[in-house]
Amino acid sequence: MIPSKFIDQQIIELTDWRGKTMAKLRKIVHDSDPAIAEEWKWNTAVYAHNGLVLAVGAFKGNVKMNFFLGASLPDLHKLFNAGLEAKKTRAIDLHEEDKINEPALKDLIRTAVAQNRVRTKR
Repeated sequence: MIPSKFIDQQIIELTDWRGKTMAKLRKIVHDSDPAIAEEWKWNTAVYAHNGLVLAVGAFKGNVKMNFFLGASLPDLHKLFNAGLEAKKTRAIDLHEEDKINEPALKDLIRTAVAQNRVRTKR
């Protein structure tokens, strides 16, 4: 099965707020950069462009966006709220009542993609 079908299936199976949140985040990711590719790794939706950019996973009480090189990204809007001590990654944990700052999140995703482009040109 192709990665997007696995992601579709995961979203369908999450019949609560987490499925809706994952669908919304998926749209935000693709709106940020239509060239981002969907992958399925570790039973999780992974988004890549010149390397891994971020993963989105559903957990019991939250949906997590994990930016693989998040520690080197500027977080101007203070979106990162988890994994702040990790050497490379940073994460955003979203809970049921959380509002998503779409413009700020799109900027962060675009910055992560741009960072990957620079890394691959070295």
